[in-house]
Amino acid sequence: MSSRDGARTIERFHHLAIRLLRTLRAVDEAHGFAGPRASALSVLVFRGPQSLGALAAAEGVRPPTMSRLVKAMQAEGLVRTAAAPRDQREIRIAASALGRRRMLAGRARRLEAIGKMLRGASAAEMQALATVANLLERALP
Repeated sequence: MSSRDGARTIERFHHLAIRLLRTLRAVDEAHGFAGPRASALSVLVFRGPQSLGALAAAEGVRPPTMSRLVKAMQAEGLVRTAAAPRDQREIRIAASALGRRRMLAGRARRLEAIGKMLRGASAAEMQALATVANLLERALP
C-alpha cells in the first residue's frame, strides 16, 4: 500500500471511528444514560474503586468537577463512597450494585448495536476486524 493510500485509510478510519462513537452515544442517550456520568461510572465498574483524584485524572477533569459529578451519581444511587482502609482521610468511590447493573446494561446495548452493524460481515471480514482490534490493543495505553 502506498503512503498516500495508507493516509487515506487512516483518514477513513478516523472518520468512521467518530461516526461509530456518535452512533453508540445515541444508543446510550435513548436510554437516558450517557455523557460524563456514564463515562465516570464505566471507570469505576471496569477499573474498580478509585480516589476522587484518580477518577478525575482518568476522566480528564479537575477534582472539583469530579466531586460535583460524584455527588450527583451518589444521589442517584449509582456510586457509594467510603474511607480508604489504610488512610481514613482518603475517600474511595465505587460503583453501587445499581450503578454496575446500569453500566453493564448499557454495555450490552452498545455491543448489540455493533453486532447489528456487523451482521452481514463475512468470516474474512470478521477476521480483519479481529486483526484491527489486536493492533489497537497493542497501540493504546
